[in-house]
Amino acid sequence: MRVLSTALALALTSALVGAVPAHAATGEVVVFTTEFEDLVRYPDPASGSCTVLPPTAHVLVNLTDAEVSMHAGRGCFGPGVPVAPNRGWHAPPSGLFSFSVA
Repeated sequence: MRVLSTALALALTSALVGAVPAHAATGEVVVFTTEFEDLVRYPDPASGSCTVLPPTAHVLVNLTDAEVSMHAGRGCFGPGVPVAPNRGWHAPPSGLFSFSVA
């Protein structure tokens, strides 16, 4: 019984430690929209955050040290396409895309 309670305590501790909020990614996510607009920059995006891309967003470049996920939708719901650090992703201009940080 004691072994079971110790194992349960260790499992709960591990779950709580894993639930600690992650830190912000270091670097920035840069979004190219059109030739007539400035680049949109998202410096040090917070882990777990969801950011809606501008309606004219065309290309997202991940210049952070964390994986970014592109989502087809404005609320980061469902699985996203992973974009590794120093990589990019093409987003058709629609105003319907968002990204989250791992």
